[in-house]
Amino acid sequence: MLKEFKEFAIKGNMMDMAVGIIIGAAFGTVVTSLVNDVLMPVISGLIGTPDFSNLYVVLRNPSGAAYASVKAARDGGAVVLALGLFINAVISFLIVSAALFFMVKMLNRLRRQEEAAPAAPPGPTAEVRLLGEIRDLLRR
Repeated sequence: MLKEFKEFAIKGNMMDMAVGIIIGAAFGTVVTSLVNDVLMPVISGLIGTPDFSNLYVVLRNPSGAAYASVKAARDGGAVVLALGLFINAVISFLIVSAALFFMVKMLNRLRRQEEAAPAAPPGPTAEVRLLGEIRDLLRR
């Protein structure tokens, strides 16, 4: 069983998948930062809301207190519909999707160029050339 696990874990596809997952997680962190730290402040500035991630609706508030953020409302026991966090997630998804789309499009274009480029036919081997020279000499 240990031998089978070793074969499974060392296969090329498995290692490629592991590298892809690790890079995907790092890419997700970069996209999250891009959305939260760069895009959302710009969008919030255009809309006029100072912090877009705190756009929420309190559905049930047993204590009746006012909350300054989604986290404070949830910590206070209120049931919250966090629209701003959902919008952040949708924007993150769209950015990741667009990046992956352009990456796959570029790879497909490179593959098509590679397939379209005709491979140069291999030249004759040394034996074939030598035989051709002998044939030409015999004709003369």
